[in-house]
Amino acid sequence: MPTIAVDKAELYHSLGRQYSTEEFDQLCFEFGIELDEDTTDQVNEAIKRGLPIERPQLKLEVPANRYDLLCIEGIARALRIFLQKDIPPDYKLALPSGGENQLLTVTVSPEVAQIRPYFAGAILRNIQFTPQSYASFIDLQDKLHQNLARRRTLVAIGTHDLDTLRPPFRYEAKPPSGIKFIPLNKDKSYTAEELMTLYESDKHLSRYLHIIKESPVYPIIYDSRDQVLSMPPIINSEHSKITLNTRNVFIDTTATDETKLSIVINMVALMFAEHCAEPFTVEPVKIVHPDGKTHITPYISPRDTIAHKSYINACTGLSLSSPEICSLLQRMSLAARVSPQNDDELLVQVPPTRPDILHECDIMEDAAIAYGFNNLPKTFPATNTVAQPLAISKLSDLVRLEWAMAGWIEVLPLILCSHEENFEWLNRVDDGTQAIKIANPKTLEFQVLRTSLIPGLLKTIRENRSHALPIRVFETADVVVKDKSLHRQARNVRHAAAVWCNKTAGFEVVHGLLNRLMQMLEIPRIAIGDNKIEMGYYISETDDATFFPGRAANIYYRAPRSKSSTLTQDGVIPEVSGDTKIGTLGILHPSVLQNFEIGYPCSALEFTLEPFKKEMDPLWNSQSS
Repeated sequence: MPTIAVDKAELYHSLGRQYSTEEFDQLCFEFGIELDEDTTDQVNEAIKRGLPIERPQLKLEVPANRYDLLCIEGIARALRIFLQKDIPPDYKLALPSGGENQLLTVTVSPEVAQIRPYFAGAILRNIQFTPQSYASFIDLQDKLHQNLARRRTLVAIGTHDLDTLRPPFRYEAKPPSGIKFIPLNKDKSYTAEELMTLYESDKHLSRYLHIIKESPVYPIIYDSRDQVLSMPPIINSEHSKITLNTRNVFIDTTATDETKLSIVINMVALMFAEHCAEPFTVEPVKIVHPDGKTHITPYISPRDTIAHKSYINACTGLSLSSPEICSLLQRMSLAARVSPQNDDELLVQVPPTRPDILHECDIMEDAAIAYGFNNLPKTFPATNTVAQPLAISKLSDLVRLEWAMAGWIEVLPLILCSHEENFEWLNRVDDGTQAIKIANPKTLEFQVLRTSLIPGLLKTIRENRSHALPIRVFETADVVVKDKSLHRQARNVRHAAAVWCNKTAGFEVVHGLLNRLMQMLEIPRIAIGDNKIEMGYYISETDDATFFPGRAANIYYRAPRSKSSTLTQDGVIPEVSGDTKIGTLGILHPSVLQNFEIGYPCSALEFTLEPFKKEMDPLWNSQSS
């Protein structure tokens, strides 16, 4: 969840009283946010030492979809309404004195469809900034850029001193060589190409250059005198920079996602409309599209929806009347009234600042928050059910118990790993048919979903190599492989794996671990080529680059004849001579150990558990009494 830092004194002043840390923590809990930190003690300590320090702050964790809580204005407004000190504001569009014909116009050129096709704007008239509200205004834009706007890839925000510009405006897309202006906080003009080079070394702006750098045209906004407002999503113009003395603010938003665009322009405009001479009013902007059609932004009319008293009471276990529920919803900034035709229906108006309200269940949740989760009645469920573990989960627990009692230690590595760890470091080749790759990995450590448990076990041994030998670890968990026959194009396969690390290789140790597990599963060991036995397992020597030559074997399982035809549906490797290969074991190759920085020989065992889950008797079925 996003963490928002707000000035403690300013927030308490907005709420009309002082709170102790415990009291405010309880208020946050009741409202559905969390007090992460109160910096008062750190500030007092710094003051005693004579160190420069900012005023005490409250760091609040807010839900990721509550964009209206990303600034102190939104938090204070929501808490005052929750405490019933205010009513939800009535957001309005204020037309200029000359009416709709006098609206500021932005003309969108056809070329922007190549790069950022959507535009929206709004004007805040006669706004009064203080140092705190100015800083909050800038911080809200940054929070929206990082959160909802996905680092400006979906939406970019620009704010300008309208009094320095001459409408109407134009939103165009031009080759970078044809764009030149003085960027924010600079004193000379640069072409767009020069700006791309200039900002490559900028810690803040360099992360956004890739969004448009490879495009043949860059988006640009001009006024009627060809004065540049901004080059979204990179930088605004120095000419239209807002200051504490700015009285009329023009907000531009450009986007590749129209829904996100609408949310962002509403948030920026409506959160700070309270600082205007006429609070909660916004002057709209007329957008002229390439096809000649026009529309007005922002669209701030409340959205009408319906909730039901019976649904809310059923979910919360309450017996509230419709007017009582309407009163609760008002505390959450939702205007609601009882339908004149049906007492069970509640006509709810969702304000433009609450895009997180999508379904009736969201309205029910807000009613429960306003009532107080701690105040909800505790009752026994009306039905009684008996839970049963999945067959594969039950089997996995049995394997864990058996191997743990044998003295092995269970480990829990991550399911994500690097491509090298999953393939190259195991001397395996990626044929492109198995591993699922992360499209935009955050780090090189998390590139693919593992197709083997062995890399995680070897990394665990590497990080614990200072421990006394032998090190014996195991894991029973899922690997993920591609499967084009499924709608999701992938499936999980439950594997069991173990690695023994000691001064000697210990092939016989992992072999014995396999034998013990099969004995526990009542699966007999059979000889290779013995086709008279209906069910069993055996191992057969193989060549596998992961293992030392001549010290590796495949594990084969022969299922009862009536069931063998269904084995491959569970992701097991195809059958060999009527028997199914379920895994491998052997002494790991020295190059594998070197890749994982392990200085002692290791033996490994890995096989799938999927074929054995069908041998288990069901613990519960519909025929049981």
